[in-house]
Parts: sequence; C-alpha cells; structure tokens
Amino acid sequence: QVQLVESGGGLVQAGGSLRLSCAASGRSFGSYAMGWFRQAPGKEREFVATITWSGGMTYYADAAKGRFTISGDNAKNTVYLQMNTLKPVDSAVYYCAAGIRAGRSGSGYDYWGQGTQVTVSS
Repeated sequence: QVQLVESGGGLVQAGGSLRLSCAASGRSFGSYAMGWFRQAPGKEREFVATITWSGGMTYYADAAKGRFTISGDNAKNTVYLQMNTLKPVDSAVYYCAAGIRAGRSGSGYDYWGQGTQVTVSS
C-alpha cells in the first residue's frame, strides 16, 4: 500500500522558515516525480514544486522561485520542501504527491498525502 506522509508544518511568523518532509513507502518510486501542492481556504489547489527521483530535476511555481527549495533523499525515500522568507499568502495545507506523468497539474500525480498545515502570521 502506497503511503505519502507529510510532516513539518506549523505556525511561523512572516519572514521565517519551515521545512516540510514527505516520507514515501509502499512501492519503488524510481520512475516517479514527487511534487508539492498547496491549497488555501476557498482557493483551488496550486502547484508549488516538483522533483524527479532520477536526475533530480526540479521545477517551481513562480511564487516559489527564489524562496522554496525542493530536494530528495533517495536512500530515505523522502522529499523535502525548504521554505524561506515565508509570507502570510503562503498559508495553506501543503500536500505531497507522487506520479509518473507529474508536471504542474495535479492530474499528473497518482498518489497523495494527507497534507500538513502551514500558517504564516503577519
């Protein structure tokens, strides 16, 4: 059974940092890409960043470029999202996802975690 378990969310002041983790289990993810998405109340889910397990290629949403860094540890089957210089608009539930097609659309991902709340206070 595939499981993606996020952790690391919480409450932080504007300008602060958080590191989210996503531990993947249940299958081999070598041919998959891992993505982070977020959804704020009343808004649609939006792409944040993605990374390929093989090659470590990364892609970011414009809102994440320069502030967020996605990385992976193949040995631990864990993906991270380092978030710096956080802003109140970054407040959302952050979801980890895994997919072969991947990309910026959620439809490219086959597996999803339960989400972790990030709240940035002003």
